[in-house]
Amino acid sequence: MLWVKAFHIISLVCWFAGLFYLPRLFVYHAACEDEPGRERFKIMERKLYRGITTPSMIATVIFGIWLLTYNVSGYFSQGWLHVKLLLVALLIIYHFYCGHLVKVFRDDLNTRGHVFYRWFNELPVLILLAVVILAVVKPF
Repeated sequence: MLWVKAFHIISLVCWFAGLFYLPRLFVYHAACEDEPGRERFKIMERKLYRGITTPSMIATVIFGIWLLTYNVSGYFSQGWLHVKLLLVALLIIYHFYCGHLVKVFRDDLNTRGHVFYRWFNELPVLILLAVVILAVVKPF
């Protein structure tokens, strides 16, 4: 179980690295005014989303489910886990919305400014804080 937990944490760290950096790329991409720069951001966003962030999300989910199988009834009897899984579901939705935004930028259809993406970038930070507190403290 400890190996599974270690790989779950490693994949989670990689997933969050992508979720923190990808919206930051959107900030810079939205503010970029030159064509070579915009093309460079498109490549960076695509590679980050497809090559690091999505595989890390898949690994995080697989290892998380694997951890749950060690004591399904025990874990699901704890309220904190229900909240954590809800937050993980929201994070997965956020992840796929980031994928949508990668396509929006790729197709030059972005209509939002860099300030929107600066605020958008903060959501995974709040979810991370809540998930870590729930998993470590188990408040209820």
